Amino acid sequence: MSLVPLCRLEDIPNGQARGFGALFAVRRGARVFVYVNACPHIGVSLEIMPDRFLDHRGTAIICALHGAQFRIEDGFCTHGPCAGDSLEAVPAEVDAEGVVRVPEDAGL
Repeated sequence: MSLVPLCRLEDIPNGQARGFGALFAVRRGARVFVYVNACPHIGVSLEIMPDRFLDHRGTAIICALHGAQFRIEDGFCTHGPCAGDSLEAVPAEVDAEGVVRVPEDAGL
């Protein structure tokens, strides 16, 4: 599997999220969780404003359309109309230079 750069780790503030078109990433320290930017309920983008993917405490991913809540660590929906479903996770790694990389077929 060939990996391509998504961004630098420092481009995502710690404890926050950032959108990249069809994908978004959430940073927790040196870890980054990347998902397809589509709610499993009806497929709409999760954010209503750029880079606003998290609740006000920064502890869950939120769908701005209907308030579904997803765990950051695995994208599992814990509340809302798609409870029990999950966001589509994208494998990501941070290389030694601090670049977040995802598979080239991830939809960038």
